[in-house]
Amino acid sequence: MMSWSSPLLFSLLFCFGELVFAQIKYSTPEEVKVGAIIGNVAKDMGLDVSTLINRRFRIVSGAQDPLFEVNPNNGLLYVHRNLDREQLCDRNGACLVDVKIVVENPLEIHYVTVEITDANDHVPIFAEKEKVIEIAETTLPGARFQLPGARDPDVGINSIQRYKLSQNDHFHLEIRDRGEDKIPFLVLQRHLDREQETNHSLILTAIDGGTPPKSENLNITIKVLDNNDNRPTFSKEVYSVMLQENVALDTIVIKVQATDLDEGTNGDVEYAFGSDMNSKVLELFSLDRNTGEIRVNGQIDYETADVFKLDVQASDKGQPPMTTDCRVLIKIQDINDNKPEIEVTSISNMVPEDSKHGTVISLISVTDVDSGLNGKVICSLTENVPFELKPSFKENMYSLVTKEILDRETVSYYDISITATDCGEPPLSTFKTLSIQVSDVNDNIPEFSHSPLELYLIENNAPGTSIFSVNAFDKDLNENAAVSYSIIRGEGGHNDMASFLNINSEYGHISALKSFDFETLKTFQFKVVASDSGTPSLSSNVTVNVFILDQNDNAPVILYPLSSNGSAEGVEEIPRNMNAGHLVTKVRAYDADIGYNGWLLFSLQEVTDHSLFGLDRYTGQIRTLRSFTETDEAEHKLVILVKDNGNVSLSATATVIVKLVEPKEAFAASDVKSPAKADEDNNVTFYLMITLGSVSALFLISIIVLIAMQCSKSTDYTSKYLQETNYDGTLCHSIQYRSGDKRYMLVGPRMSIGSTIVPGSHANTLVLPDRRRISEEVSWFILTA
Repeated sequence: MMSWSSPLLFSLLFCFGELVFAQIKYSTPEEVKVGAIIGNVAKDMGLDVSTLINRRFRIVSGAQDPLFEVNPNNGLLYVHRNLDREQLCDRNGACLVDVKIVVENPLEIHYVTVEITDANDHVPIFAEKEKVIEIAETTLPGARFQLPGARDPDVGINSIQRYKLSQNDHFHLEIRDRGEDKIPFLVLQRHLDREQETNHSLILTAIDGGTPPKSENLNITIKVLDNNDNRPTFSKEVYSVMLQENVALDTIVIKVQATDLDEGTNGDVEYAFGSDMNSKVLELFSLDRNTGEIRVNGQIDYETADVFKLDVQASDKGQPPMTTDCRVLIKIQDINDNKPEIEVTSISNMVPEDSKHGTVISLISVTDVDSGLNGKVICSLTENVPFELKPSFKENMYSLVTKEILDRETVSYYDISITATDCGEPPLSTFKTLSIQVSDVNDNIPEFSHSPLELYLIENNAPGTSIFSVNAFDKDLNENAAVSYSIIRGEGGHNDMASFLNINSEYGHISALKSFDFETLKTFQFKVVASDSGTPSLSSNVTVNVFILDQNDNAPVILYPLSSNGSAEGVEEIPRNMNAGHLVTKVRAYDADIGYNGWLLFSLQEVTDHSLFGLDRYTGQIRTLRSFTETDEAEHKLVILVKDNGNVSLSATATVIVKLVEPKEAFAASDVKSPAKADEDNNVTFYLMITLGSVSALFLISIIVLIAMQCSKSTDYTSKYLQETNYDGTLCHSIQYRSGDKRYMLVGPRMSIGSTIVPGSHANTLVLPDRRRISEEVSWFILTA
């Protein structure tokens, strides 16, 4: 069974950023069945029913079990628990229950108000089933006697509307209004005659205004007594007094006083509460039966009841006793004795760091059961946090929203203190801490420690082995920080060195697929890309400059002497009359390596007479050490060893046959040999001149560039040249390279195998100024001692 309740004809919409506030009002009678439908919130708010589940359409409430729920499949608001208006709202005029309904993406908050209307579900009730009233037979017509009123928890038309008295000849009923209550009075209309009738039986009926009406009867017995002339009289029919809540026990509230004109016991007055008084009221107040003082007997709480209505009866001690009634209204004055209460409804426990300004984090509801200024509450937040409280159109409702950009990498967690302070005297405060976790989004690119990177690689590396490793760091978390590596490939041609490299995508280890040769390739560069696993993925790249370092893998090559069959052998004829120091010949050799690996030293490995010839260690010149004598042999064999200065030296040998001839024969032989040898010498000389010219040109250009740079260098420029421990002072080669806005010159013939030199280190490095954007260059030059 579906029980629909029509929504009232108003709706309020408020927009703030992406947050949408809306309010709609429904009404439903109490005591409807659990599951009864109140209204279609989705339809009335214009929501698409098909999206309710994905948008988390729901009711948010505090710790209490909610009275209502919503169905996310169709958007219906229905009763979740039994609705008892009297229990929820007591006798308040309007019983309103606020319901907060939330949908997300985008966030919308609907404040639905359900008015629970009263149903006539209670019967009027008298405090007692029978009332006995004693009246003297001499009582004059017109005398009034207050009757106990009935109680009905219902309100409005369903409350007690009228009383009815059974038909009789002596009494009629009179109704007086005292505030919201109707008080019945029995009025004597004819003299009573005890001799005719000692007791009169009447029925008082209380009737409510429900449909159908409900009623309850009270049996009244009138006892006719002998004469007692005067009845007590109160100074006021209604007494009113203000009483502050939480007053001390035994505090005098008010003193009522009644007087009786009779004398003796007929004029003595006693006081008592009315017989139909609520038992809970009797626990809070006491009445002195002799003095009429009403005192506080329990805890007075304004939030429980703000007014108390006491019926006091005064009676004399005559026979029969005469009675009269009055009403005492005790109005309770509120004091600031209740702290505000904070209720937090979190929309989400995690807040993305890229949340826009005004994103709603939580809904804050503040209540204070005090009244007036004592119940007015001001909310505030911890200072220096990127959040703020936005008041809602409903009083004491706030939204906690972002006011600044969040950055998880800076602050990932916030403990926010919400303070609610009322305006009472003195003010009372309540604190509540709200924890907010900032969730990560992929807003940081992977970063390399240096850019560019330099790799110094010894030539003849083993193919397939690791030659370098790169590492990038991402400040994000989890998959947003998981970095993978790749190499940017070119067109794949012969000159694209990146095609000969491979990289481990997970760890960044780089391996070479081929062996590099310094004599063929001296430098190249490639780019490595680091990409995270976020969505969308972010990446960065770094340039790796590779410098191939020379290895002693080339043996010296003999340029002279060189025979026609290619062997390093030659014959030199010199006159026997030559003096000491005569240049016999010069052994010339070449090494393709550089530095110490290409620095050649000459030594005599084999000679027939050590006293005749000497060999210059560095130039390869063979000279006579003394003059020849007649006893010296005519032919001498010299074997010259040429070796480089690599860690593992490589060498070659040349053989020179020196023949001693007479001066005339030597002159003639030289004439005969000169045409044939001239061609050979001319070829060798031509290549040597080209080599020497190239090296000299490079050397002069380097010197000119260095001088120009020295002249234009800034005042804060400094240069360093640090000698290696085993360095003998001979400059054999240099490698110039670029890093950022500086150029470096690597000098010195010796380097450790497999070493990698980072720019800025003190390994024989000369810092050169470079204000122009010139490409990296590598120059070599050889200086011989």
